[in-house]
Amino acid sequence: MEQPSLSLNQILTQWADQRETPAEVWQQLEAWELSDQRRAKAFGVTPENVSEIVQQRWLLFQSVYPSFPPAVAENPSLLNTLWHLWLPLGMQLAQYRQTLGRPVVQGILGGQGTGKTTLAAGLTMILGHLGYRTVSLSLDDLYKTYRERQHLKLQDPRLIWRGPPGTHDVELGIEILDQLRRLDRPSVQVPRFDKSAWGGAGDRTNSQTVAGADIVLFEGWFVGARPIDPAIFDTAPAPIITPADCCFARDMNAKLHDYLPLWQRLDRLMVLYPVDYRLSVQWRQQAEHQMIAAGKAGMSDLEIEQFVYYFWKALHPELFIKPLVNRADWVDLVVEINADHSAGSVYKPIDG
Repeated sequence: MEQPSLSLNQILTQWADQRETPAEVWQQLEAWELSDQRRAKAFGVTPENVSEIVQQRWLLFQSVYPSFPPAVAENPSLLNTLWHLWLPLGMQLAQYRQTLGRPVVQGILGGQGTGKTTLAAGLTMILGHLGYRTVSLSLDDLYKTYRERQHLKLQDPRLIWRGPPGTHDVELGIEILDQLRRLDRPSVQVPRFDKSAWGGAGDRTNSQTVAGADIVLFEGWFVGARPIDPAIFDTAPAPIITPADCCFARDMNAKLHDYLPLWQRLDRLMVLYPVDYRLSVQWRQQAEHQMIAAGKAGMSDLEIEQFVYYFWKALHPELFIKPLVNRADWVDLVVEINADHSAGSVYKPIDG
């Protein structure tokens, strides 16, 4: 096969507003879709249907492209992500909603810097163009109230930060997702969380009234994570080192059992999987440096390491997230996240 004469970015920007697209452009787009076999399988692209799928995606691209900020057109990485991930995923969710016959709950597992918020915003816009209403719900929105968490901290001083298993109102989450999944519910009061309240400790704020949502994007840093064999902590990776660390990890692992009824409300689960979980330290440092440069308060590099290590001690990515990429019975889609935050490989898990 001849090497394509234009890059994907050039094709998308050059022909975005054209009614007539040259045959060679279609051929290039179709060839690219089939060249990545794992991504093609994840989105149901075959040699038999590639022409139809590319044309449908192209029409959707032309519809949504003007709505995206100029930064997308100027950034090849974002434009590639739009074409290869957001558009096919939006089309897939729309089709799944139609097949299911009720609202869909799409779980999104991803740590800080993996692009959960950006993905949710892109999908919301795309699904809107397809005629479907979307609501985003974060695991953060299900935090227990400030006073409840203060009481928890008195009971267990190890809960120095919000976020680990046990700091969320699981029953509230079950109630909200059950309501959102119903067709006959006129409106739902979706909880929201204000991270700036109480000097950054955070607290519940005014809920959002949501009516007629078709797609629920439920995201969080351990959405869908399952408990593991406690014996694994006998040889756990750093920073789970001391007996106290192992005890904390075992206790957090046990708390995950309380979340399983919540995960049962997920219709689908995707994992935003960093090529190296240790990138989360670098990403957090970059974010804090930007805040400090803008004149806002931020943590030092040492404080960031201690902060990230705390969550690794609670649910270590090597133990709880890595195994999910081989669990086709739990996870529908894996998106690898590169060091520059861009989307890499996209595939369906293969049991192993």
